[in-house]
Amino acid sequence: MKLWLDGRLQDIEAARVSVFDHGLTVGDGIFETVKAVGGRPFALTRHLDRLTRSARGLGLPDPDLDEVRRACAAVLDANPMPLGRLRITYTGGHGPLGSDRGEHGPTLVVAVGESARRPDTTAVITVPWTRNERGAVTGLKTTSYAENVVALARAREQDASEALFGNTVGRLCEGTGSNVFVVLDGEIHTPPLASGCLAGITRALVVEWTGAGETDLPLDVLERADEIFLTSTLRDVQAVRRVDGRQLPGVPGPVTAKAMRVFVEWAGGDRDP
Repeated sequence: MKLWLDGRLQDIEAARVSVFDHGLTVGDGIFETVKAVGGRPFALTRHLDRLTRSARGLGLPDPDLDEVRRACAAVLDANPMPLGRLRITYTGGHGPLGSDRGEHGPTLVVAVGESARRPDTTAVITVPWTRNERGAVTGLKTTSYAENVVALARAREQDASEALFGNTVGRLCEGTGSNVFVVLDGEIHTPPLASGCLAGITRALVVEWTGAGETDLPLDVLERADEIFLTSTLRDVQAVRRVDGRQLPGVPGPVTAKAMRVFVEWAGGDRDP
């Protein structure tokens, strides 16, 4: 396996990032996960646009997107696989052991790992912790993921693949690594960005391709929604068959099934929509 670090491809066994890197010491970094099918990244331009937005939100220098594109192509060429998880990580770089940044400049790492197609349905849980819709890093895809690690571990303990958060005012927000959609009376809804959720790439495409509405929703909508589904880079559109103790019948339901078909059709026709 080879990855991109310090402006070039390196063997995974030899690649090294400083133990003083701000991404390690204080989680001062951002990332993108990009689906790669047959060595070709999907929706890379949208991912790179979000990478830049996240960098600006953290006060990091804009990433060199030409280098990031070269790195992605080089890593995918060096590590052929049918379905891959391409990970772009961009941190504050070598810094002091505190919140202040150093002057060495950012670190860019691009790596890829094999992935498998997700099942068509899954189970989720809700967790008692909240997303802060008014936080300094709200809406940014940062490497500060410990909250998600804790919530996802709880989901795994309950035979679920995802944990869903409300925000501080009791509205439905998002999953640890996914966006959530609900179907009410045949209409698709997803929480607005003002809820504190991440502006997911797959979320945006599903909204565009299905006409889903961005709707402020109470967390308890999960108890009465006709259908529920998740979206993310590696899930695409995935139906939810169980939320906590509630079993949803006939999963995937007709609206979700149509959204799944639409996504496959449109995504298959354009690798960089």
